[in-house]
Amino acid sequence: MKKAIVTGASGGIGKEVAKRLAAEGYLLTLVARNEEKLGSLQDSLGRNCHQILPLDLTNQEDIIYLSEHLAENKYDLLVNNAGTGTYGKFIEIPLEDQLETMTLNMEALVTLSYAFLKHAKSGDALINIGSLLAHSSLPGGAVYAATKSFVANFSESLWYEFKNKGIFVAGFNPGAADSDFHSNAGSQTSAFPKFVVSSVQQVATELINALNARSKPRIVQGFKNRLMLFGFRFLNRKAAVNIMGKISPGMTHS
Repeated sequence: MKKAIVTGASGGIGKEVAKRLAAEGYLLTLVARNEEKLGSLQDSLGRNCHQILPLDLTNQEDIIYLSEHLAENKYDLLVNNAGTGTYGKFIEIPLEDQLETMTLNMEALVTLSYAFLKHAKSGDALINIGSLLAHSSLPGGAVYAATKSFVANFSESLWYEFKNKGIFVAGFNPGAADSDFHSNAGSQTSAFPKFVVSSVQQVATELINALNARSKPRIVQGFKNRLMLFGFRFLNRKAAVNIMGKISPGMTHS
């Protein structure tokens, strides 16, 4: 049976992706900080079939531990889903919080990608979860948006490096989803226009479809999100950033 490891699996998109992968027959290793939530998911999927690793991937020791685990255990799929961010104006968010976002969203992702790809074989796959914001700036979420641009660019480059080896790498970029990410970041999904919000089930379905199709290095989730980005092509950069600033939950508007 195929084996997959999913980070950030205790809730939201990661949890739903784990459910879909288990239904497709993968043996899962579920990674997140919250051991209780991981254990509950493990019970629902089958405790004897799947394992959990309660780790905090903002912690250097835990990043190293998981990278060593990847080096010592063969997996067919890695889904780098763990990520964080904080809404708010740049100088009003504690610097340490923003550096932690960079550690999780970039350093941990790169480290785990390296450990996985060093031992990957033809047929294996790496999916890095980015964001629709990979394509746009976000005033009120500057560091978060920048990290997701990094993930998209990084993943595309790896796609090219590994495509002739039969190893699929892609950056998967969902729009706003009805997960707990936004409340953890200091807002709610209700702060976003309804037309751009997807359910975690919709996001997971598109991710699994993209994994099975293995056709593109950068996937934008959701027709409405793709349509919005298409519209942005007709705007200059200043106009696009102004629009994002006006709808950003991290900006205070009078």
